[in-house]
Amino acid sequence: MKHLGLKKIVLIGASTGGPGQIQKIITSLPCLVNTSIIVAQHMATEFLPSFVKRLQESSSNPISIAENNDMLLSGHIYFCNGKTQVDVKNSSFYFISDASYTNGYNPNINSIFTSLSKYTGSFDLLGVILTGIGDDGVDGCKQLAINGAKTLTETSQSAIVDGMPFRARECVPNITVQKIDDIIRTIKEFCY
Repeated sequence: MKHLGLKKIVLIGASTGGPGQIQKIITSLPCLVNTSIIVAQHMATEFLPSFVKRLQESSSNPISIAENNDMLLSGHIYFCNGKTQVDVKNSSFYFISDASYTNGYNPNINSIFTSLSKYTGSFDLLGVILTGIGDDGVDGCKQLAINGAKTLTETSQSAIVDGMPFRARECVPNITVQKIDDIIRTIKEFCY
């Protein structure tokens, strides 16, 4: 199944140290044409709207928090909250979001990565694990890689906290390891 106008999706998962790196990525992007970006940055629910608003002020692309039943549109940047997934409804792709979902992480990176891993035939997918504590996102990134998506993570020198990247380097088959500036360049090349 192909989604009209949307050919590529970049998935970004980050925790501690991520907001600054995500800001670098988002502000480096010109207008997205046939690509959307979905970000799962560990952050308290009450701080997410102000973070998104601040990013929107310096972005060429519309940015919003993915709400339940929002359609996944080309040229947008979405931020996850709670347990967010993407699924097909009426031949289109929609977010399924439970903002009240509670676990060790908000949002749950594995949830969004895993939900899209089954659609590697519908989109070109790029999964990115950035700085952070723990291993959230690693299982989802592994599923993306197994299903043929390209995956990236940071070097130990580039990551502000090397927990998530370390686990990704250890567990995700064929993952590409780059410094943050090279990750930004790879994302831009993938988008265009």
